[in-house]
Amino acid sequence: MDTRTWTIAELAREFGVTPRTLRFYEEHGLLSPKRHGTRRVFHSGDRVRLELVLRGKRLGFPLEEIKKIVGMYHTDAGEAGQLHYLLEQIDVRRRELEQRRKDIEQTLGELAELERRCRADLVKLGSAAAE
Repeated sequence: MDTRTWTIAELAREFGVTPRTLRFYEEHGLLSPKRHGTRRVFHSGDRVRLELVLRGKRLGFPLEEIKKIVGMYHTDAGEAGQLHYLLEQIDVRRRELEQRRKDIEQTLGELAELERRCRADLVKLGSAAAE
């Protein structure tokens, strides 16, 4: 069993977040450090949960979804249920990102067309001004 512990400053530094971020995650039930007086003591489980939370945020999952996914491990659904749910959420997230990519590609195409028209108009204006 891993008995290593971390302070809030150590964990924040290791993961490149602020202590305020860790307190925020604690307030929302994502981390559960032990208390020694006013000092927070994080154990390996908190460290793993933080890693999962930050990965979920990087992938664009909302905090409530991350909380649900991480919390499922200790429910009747267990790890298998957690993984099935996560696969569903990955599919949803992928579809959202694919749609966003299509929207971006369409917008880039529209910008390119607008740029082409503006440049053509500038050429015409340059010709008209020279006459």
